[in-house]
Amino acid sequence: MKALVARPGGFGGVLLAGPAVRAVATRAARVTVLCDPEGAPAARLLPHVDDIVVWDARTHHDGTGAPPGAAGGTDSLVRRLRKDSYDVALVLAPSPYSPLPTARLLRTARVGRIGATVDGTDDPGEGSGGADGLLDVRRPRRPGRHEAEAALDAAAAMGFGLRTGDDGRLRVLPAPDTATLTGNGPYVVVHPGAANPSRAWDAGHCAEAVARLADAGHRVVVTGGPGETALTRRASGATAVDLGGRTTPRTLAGVLRNADAVVTAATGPALLAAAVGTPVAALSAPAEGRCPYRVPAVLLGDRAHPGAPTGPGHPGKEPTPGDVVRAVRDLLRTRV
Repeated sequence: MKALVARPGGFGGVLLAGPAVRAVATRAARVTVLCDPEGAPAARLLPHVDDIVVWDARTHHDGTGAPPGAAGGTDSLVRRLRKDSYDVALVLAPSPYSPLPTARLLRTARVGRIGATVDGTDDPGEGSGGADGLLDVRRPRRPGRHEAEAALDAAAAMGFGLRTGDDGRLRVLPAPDTATLTGNGPYVVVHPGAANPSRAWDAGHCAEAVARLADAGHRVVVTGGPGETALTRRASGATAVDLGGRTTPRTLAGVLRNADAVVTAATGPALLAAAVGTPVAALSAPAEGRCPYRVPAVLLGDRAHPGAPTGPGHPGKEPTPGDVVRAVRDLLRTRV
């Protein structure tokens, strides 16, 4: 059986699809992930992924606000999918987006059997396969269900379950040793940037938090992407190890794996930390269903998502450096 798992969205969203990918791989001889360019680096980290098909849905937008759909410019993608001849596909569109545009695309590509998670607007009721029969199997998303769990629910509805002993946590391929980057000894990672600039943490607050963490006895490693080197340099000051622009997704996984705790403003690094089992202090409350999954976590604020659960921070306000130090202290207690 050849299977396709379609997960539109960014790096963190593809990580959340990982447990469902592992479930599909229990029966499929070959598993391909269809994702956006931002999600492809995460797909390369997932176990049991044999191939990746990258498609930038934004350049072929159908005007509905949905992830990948059957808008113009998809001919080459449809030809490739037809050539690959998939028996089954699982569409994991993030809430509140519809899986139907992607399902329509896959129908055009003659995929044999298609299932998906659906929200209320795409759920026509029991006994229906979905709008225009696009879905053979639909799994309604239960309110409050974590996105990783909702994806596993959809996989189970398609007949795919996890292997015995697989606890369903987020997981990535083994990460490399990164001691040459971080130096020896325990450390806390601070990742202040974010793909969405509105989620990035204020550089001054971050620098003060790094200094206060150092004063509290922590060695600090600051991480960030190639476009965030000015931010990481300012945050690091003369105290922290500055790895801004010096890590790939795979080496970042290694850096996060060996950290005592991760402080981050971005969903992707938070979920990558969860995938390697490291506790997380989130500087912005993640979207519903996308909190760090099954690791100790503290949500320090709800700047991006009003009404989300909060920790020591103040709803709608920047977390303070003191909040960060207290959150790290509390997270380290969970590791004792």
